[in-house]
Amino acid sequence: MKTKAQKQDELKNAETLLAGSKFLAFAEFSGIPAEEVRKLRRSAKDLGSNILMIKKRLLSLLFKQKGIDYDLKQFKTSVGTVFSPDVEKGSGAIYKFLSQLGETKDEKAENIKKILGGYDLVKMNALDAQRVIAIGQLPPREVLLAQFMGMLVAPLRAFMYILQEKAKMGVAPKVEEPKVEAPTTAEVVVEEPTEVKTEIRIETNPQTETGESGEKVASS
Repeated sequence: MKTKAQKQDELKNAETLLAGSKFLAFAEFSGIPAEEVRKLRRSAKDLGSNILMIKKRLLSLLFKQKGIDYDLKQFKTSVGTVFSPDVEKGSGAIYKFLSQLGETKDEKAENIKKILGGYDLVKMNALDAQRVIAIGQLPPREVLLAQFMGMLVAPLRAFMYILQEKAKMGVAPKVEEPKVEAPTTAEVVVEEPTEVKTEIRIETNPQTETGESGEKVASS
């Protein structure tokens, strides 16, 4: 049994690890040989993570001090905790380790079930076991980025290959020009104005002239 001083040292160590972590993964380590656990510790450190075996009661006390709402009593077995700088590395470390334990496929599947869950210290929310396993199965972020870039570049490479092959055969890629239809000419008929003949008639009335004598003289 550990002394009070040893428990205080464990609690202080857990507090230091918690301060530098953004994600916690929980797993059952009962029945796993000590040598295998040491291998896990080494591989986790390569990813910037740390494994700590601490009593659930002590870790729950630390959670309460830090305002972390996570019930460790839900786990009926002893719990080992992975303190990690991010979700991907923590989930990947514990999944890779447990998925490689065992000789047969069934044994490895049973060991994967030892993953109990996790807690995101940034978003302050809990992750169930299936979520931790799903994240742990993903390739590293660098590999995902490389695969994504490959998906973007692949069509461009194929197009460049086609251009090169056509250039070797002396065939220029056919580019169809857009068809532009000529506007239709509208026939405009202009009718000439009809000639309007205007007949002007001037009628002259016999004008009566008056002579000096005052007599009316008919003009001839």
